[in-house]
Amino acid sequence: MAVAWLRRRIWLKRAGALLVAGALQGLPGRRASAQGTEPDAAVRRIRAFCDALLDVMKQAERLGVQGRYDRLAPVIRQTFDLEAMTRIAVGPGWRTIPADLQKALVDGFSRMTVATYANRFNGYSGERFEVDPQSAERSTGRVVRTKLVPASGEPVAARATRGRSSTST
Repeated sequence: MAVAWLRRRIWLKRAGALLVAGALQGLPGRRASAQGTEPDAAVRRIRAFCDALLDVMKQAERLGVQGRYDRLAPVIRQTFDLEAMTRIAVGPGWRTIPADLQKALVDGFSRMTVATYANRFNGYSGERFEVDPQSAERSTGRVVRTKLVPASGEPVAARATRGRSSTST
């Protein structure tokens, strides 16, 4: 009964958790200066994620869903703090869940997150990602601004932070 309740709660919150809590693992930050010094670790991490995602998009048909999943799983696990995302999705009751069930929930949430990306990024039509070379410090973490730019049309903006992530259009 408790497991069914937790699963239902996770499914209800998953969309919000993916947008609001796409937490980057703790990264030391060093801002890029206007003179063009090397971007900080948060920016490099997001660029690597976008590059991997774009590569998968370009090979989407050849890879199929399972191939996309296999390619994206390591980069998503390196980029996102899936344990924190799961904790946020479950909510305050997280602390009352036994450790073995917490581990199972993190595993399931992680698989769902990778599967969502593998399913949704299923083709390439000339899109590109733009990653702002400077991150900004916020009370909740580092903000890295990114845009998915279609071959023709307006960019879709997203903002990822170390600690939280949100998307805006």
